[in-house]
Amino acid sequence: VQLQASGGGLVQAGGSLRLSCAASTLTFRQFLMAWFRQAPGKEREFVGAVSRSGVNTYYADSVKGRSTMSRDNAKNTVYLQMNSLKPEDTAVYYCAAGGSSYWEISDYDYWGQGTLVTVSS
Repeated sequence: VQLQASGGGLVQAGGSLRLSCAASTLTFRQFLMAWFRQAPGKEREFVGAVSRSGVNTYYADSVKGRSTMSRDNAKNTVYLQMNSLKPEDTAVYYCAAGGSSYWEISDYDYWGQGTLVTVSS
């Protein structure tokens, strides 16, 4: 399974971005999909996840209320819409495909290459 993340860029605080992650697999709908992020000098952290059907979503407290995850199983793609961006959202964002426990990094078997989001103040 290969994951290709895109949509990152430079945005001013208060702005919005939509990240996309396209998967090269015929079994996309079997995977729990998530976004993690890693800021310079910090550990990779959970951002959000979406269930296999797309019905259920889960978010870290730091992005809850500002972010929306969705997936299109027909297009093998997952999305992360981020609004009201803050400088502390600056990080490399990684999409991941896995497993069972949505917040656990170790549960995800496949990772994209990351896309950089920079939020200026």
